[in-house]
Amino acid sequence: MDFSLEQLAHDLKTAQEFVSHHIINREEVIAQAFCAFLTGEHILLQSRTGVGKSLLAEQIFEMFEGASIFRVQASKEQQPDTYFGGLDIEKLKTGKIYHNTEGSLVESDFGFIDEIFDANDFTLRALLSLLNERRMIRGVQNVPSKIHTVIAATNYLRISEVTEAVLDRFLYKSIILPDKDPLVQFKISAQYSQHSGRVLSPEKRIKYSHLKKLQLMISGIDTTYKFAISAEMLYFTNLVIRHYEFSRNRSLRERFKGQSTSAFSDFYISPRTQAKSLDLLRALAFMDGRTLATTQDVEKLYYIFATVGLPEEVQAFKKSFHTINNALNSGNGFEQIRILLAYETLLEQIELDHTILHRPLNTTLSNTPLRMTLLEWLKEKVVGIDQAVHHNKRVLEHFIHELVPVCDEVRELKMALEKETTRIFQHIEN
Repeated sequence: MDFSLEQLAHDLKTAQEFVSHHIINREEVIAQAFCAFLTGEHILLQSRTGVGKSLLAEQIFEMFEGASIFRVQASKEQQPDTYFGGLDIEKLKTGKIYHNTEGSLVESDFGFIDEIFDANDFTLRALLSLLNERRMIRGVQNVPSKIHTVIAATNYLRISEVTEAVLDRFLYKSIILPDKDPLVQFKISAQYSQHSGRVLSPEKRIKYSHLKKLQLMISGIDTTYKFAISAEMLYFTNLVIRHYEFSRNRSLRERFKGQSTSAFSDFYISPRTQAKSLDLLRALAFMDGRTLATTQDVEKLYYIFATVGLPEEVQAFKKSFHTINNALNSGNGFEQIRILLAYETLLEQIELDHTILHRPLNTTLSNTPLRMTLLEWLKEKVVGIDQAVHHNKRVLEHFIHELVPVCDEVRELKMALEKETTRIFQHIEN
């Protein structure tokens, strides 16, 4: 069958529903896991024993055909060759560490590592570049890996410098808590009595090659088809993330009030994680049959920034989302951000090409969100647009200065652009 985005979206939703029907009361974790597969990232599942982490992983793997799968039960005695393949004895005699990677995690599409923190730090450290850069680096051997997604499971977290680095490689994290609700327990028992905890095969499986092609599109590597994020939505996303990071750290300071800062670590969202959240936005839009990300996608970014299954973290992110969203929706905040970002684009163009100021602004601004707003503002001021550089500079300076922000978030952006305007225009004059 030819590759079809519409069909693939339908098949992925059907697959997600199939897994959710078989794995009871795990809808949110399953949705998060499918997002991990769509974005080509790894997911860590934490829970007590016996809640079906392995079954969940294997059932998701079963939804795809044509993918090679590596499985391992981690232990402290294992060495890196468990994951990278056995050592080439002949090369070892010459002092070179060289792994035969055939059939190893390096050459697999999917991986399942059970009880990952039972592995020793030496082995975990060796896995870091494989999980992040998709490269196996051992001695003089440096080879690319085709690994797409690893699902790791653990009953506990072991904290060390190495394990913290490993945790950072798992962009998606969830905690699966046992549910003692009688109805949920009944449904689990009924499902088990029918299938005895076995992995079920769906009527239709998704080609792994199609998943891989979609993931490359979502990440922007394959430009055959583009999933878009508008400038104002991108700015809004960053506002929500910043607010969430600030609120998490404020809660930490309150919890450890009176103690030294060494008693706790600040909650930190790395630029890499923040950038990768944009892939999740595109994936969420795709799963909803859209090509453009919206605010409803931003609300689900807790799949990355919070631990699914921990209500306090999820609610903290949602609270940040609603705080910023309500502030912008209380007036025309989104429209103001759209106009200000268009203004910022104009400033960038002027900085690169000063002759723009020699031309009438209405022609320069054609087909931009700023054009109509600026023209309407000029009518109110009874000011025309001419080709005089000083006139055009004054027009732009007065326009940005007189814009009245509807909330603090817009005010902050406006103030930053006022500074940019002054800097660029002073540079032109000099």
